[in-house]
Amino acid sequence: MGATGWARPAAHPPSGEAGPEELAIFVSGAPMSGMALNRELVPLGARFLRSCLTAPSYKLCALAGGPPQRTGLSRQAQGSRAIAGGLWALPLPAAGRFLAGIPAPLGLGSVALQDGSEEVGFIYEPIGVESGTDVSEHGGWRGALEQLAAPRRMTVSAASK
Repeated sequence: MGATGWARPAAHPPSGEAGPEELAIFVSGAPMSGMALNRELVPLGARFLRSCLTAPSYKLCALAGGPPQRTGLSRQAQGSRAIAGGLWALPLPAAGRFLAGIPAPLGLGSVALQDGSEEVGFIYEPIGVESGTDVSEHGGWRGALEQLAAPRRMTVSAASK
């Protein structure tokens, strides 16, 4: 760079957009910032683009297994909602390594976002529903985790006194 002879840093596209050598990927569970599987994205050179929502046509399922517990999205004709998540840019050379580590019943597929765009995201095979739990009512994985961690109130009926 200039008279220093240092290499010029790679130019990144404007914040919120993936570059031509990157794959934009929507995550809605453990790979999100601060979550257990984010460590699988960051070492591959992924960079956070922005928080966003799916179109209001998805179901979020907490899949059996773990730890860490994984989630997947399923597009629905009805009984669905917008699900919160994050969009990441993953360098194309790392995309194959990332894909190779995704366990069944998860896969990558097209996810419609609230802004009208379609991005790659985690979806699940129908068999995942059989042993998973629908957590869509919480609007996203962070909301589901907060609900699970909240202390439960016990009600004592008059008959048990």
